Order: sequence, then structure tokens, then C-alpha cells
Amino acid sequence: MLSLDRSTYDAIVAHARRDHPDEACGVVAGPAGRDRPERFIPMLNAARSPTFYEFETGEKLQLYRELDDRDEEVVVVYHSHTATEAYPSRTDIANAGEAGAHFVLVSTRDAVDTEFRSFRIVDGTVTEEHVTVVDAAVSA
Repeated sequence: MLSLDRSTYDAIVAHARRDHPDEACGVVAGPAGRDRPERFIPMLNAARSPTFYEFETGEKLQLYRELDDRDEEVVVVYHSHTATEAYPSRTDIANAGEAGAHFVLVSTRDAVDTEFRSFRIVDGTVTEEHVTVVDAAVSA
């Protein structure tokens, strides 16, 4: 199960809507070993594509240095699908490299309704998980 505070959920959806028609991407970091998403970090989709996302190399390197300095890890990897459902594509599954992360997909194919789903992807196996959105920051 993934628990997100309302402001993080809203920020992910807003980023996805803002970057449409291109895919948006980013991460939510949290304290190492806690599986607690706390810090929203939007990233640049270097591919600038409506069907593919790729973190910009320099920005990704900077992110991982910052995570190390703050004793954090990637808890959520998110991106949007602009014309399809919020379900991992074959490319998404093949590129799911963050062990233990929640993979969130937001579909922006409908201008009004938002489809927001989370998955665990381990060794090519996709498992959907429940998403809970809470009004205050999640504490563990």
C-alpha cells in the first residue's frame, strides 16, 4: 500500500497536467529505509515526448548526490501517460530500476478525470497496490 499526503498527490497530478501533452516524470523521496514519501521532486523529461520519459542525466546525478547527503532514498517514481491508461507499459517495466520503489502512473488522457495508480515492479512482475491519500503528512 502507498500512503501519500494530499499535497504530494496534488503536486504529482498538477505536474502531469502541466507537462501534457508530454509525459511528466519525477520522484518522491523519503528517509532511507522507511518507505515514507515526504519530499516531492519533479524532474525534467529529457525525451520531451508524449509516449516516453527519461530523466535528464545531470539532473538525475544531482538528485542521487542530494539523496545521499540527506540520508534519503527514492520512495516513489512517477510519470504520466498522456493517451493511455495508468498502467505500466513494456518499456516502463523494462526500465523499472528502483528496487523497492512505488511506481506511480497518472493518466492525463481525460481532461477532467484523473487516473492515479501505484504499482510494485519486481523482476518484470507488475503488482498493483492500493493508494491512500491523507490530509496530513504520513508518519510512521
